[in-house]
Amino acid sequence: MKKFALVVFTALLSVSLQAQIQTPQPSPSSKLEQVVGLSNVVVEYSRPSMRGRTIFGDLVPYDALWRTGANKNTTVTFSDDVVVEGKEIKAGTYAIFTRPSEAVWEVIFYSDSENWGTPKEWDASKVAATVKVEVYPMPVPIETFTMTIDDLHNNGGSLGIMWEKVYVGVKFVVPTVAKATESIEAAMASPANLTANDYFSAASYYFSEGVNMGKTKEWIDKAVAMNGGSAYWMTRLQSLIYAKLGDKKGAIEAAKKSLVAAQAEGNQDYVKMNKDSLKEWETE
Repeated sequence: MKKFALVVFTALLSVSLQAQIQTPQPSPSSKLEQVVGLSNVVVEYSRPSMRGRTIFGDLVPYDALWRTGANKNTTVTFSDDVVVEGKEIKAGTYAIFTRPSEAVWEVIFYSDSENWGTPKEWDASKVAATVKVEVYPMPVPIETFTMTIDDLHNNGGSLGIMWEKVYVGVKFVVPTVAKATESIEAAMASPANLTANDYFSAASYYFSEGVNMGKTKEWIDKAVAMNGGSAYWMTRLQSLIYAKLGDKKGAIEAAKKSLVAAQAEGNQDYVKMNKDSLKEWETE
């Protein structure tokens, strides 16, 4: 019996020695993934909180290099070459360091992203770009350090930094035009393989960018013809393209087709959009 008890005690002791204590992290890690146009942008960072402290000008001194967050480097990864506030940056992962001040922040993209905090020795050759951005005061305090990807559009967005009552946004541009144009041209080289959705996608993109409206009209007409005119989203785009080209009669005809099809499918968003357009075009 004593031998059995000793075995059990030894087993329990072994388990207790192997157990790991789990407690919440004071600055939990976060990962933000966003498709911008046709490019992928990933932000990884740790999120400290104010906890009653004064942040900028105190915990984070003005005009001093800051790790921009907590723990290991805050990083941003661009899948393609981008332009950040007018400066070109190659595809890759970069640590984000900052020098905050009351009115303007200096934001530095650093190619060595494997530091804990700021680098022990600063290497100017690893600076991919340095930009300056204006500080915008927040109407309410932001308790936890937050990074965002804001103001999204086909060709870019803004990398946002928020904490306490401060927001700064770094604008960046992605190569959507070049990638989309290359994709469209490659697809159009083999028209036998194209579907109505392919023509619709190409027309949608060209229309959104306002380029080559002649081709845009050609592609949407093919999409509608291949689909038989039953796809209300396609005839809706067709009406907008005709209107853009000054063909109000064609625009009204397409909008009416889109309206009927949308009503049949119960899509009230498209019903309203078509009714609004018809009211506008028929009274002009």
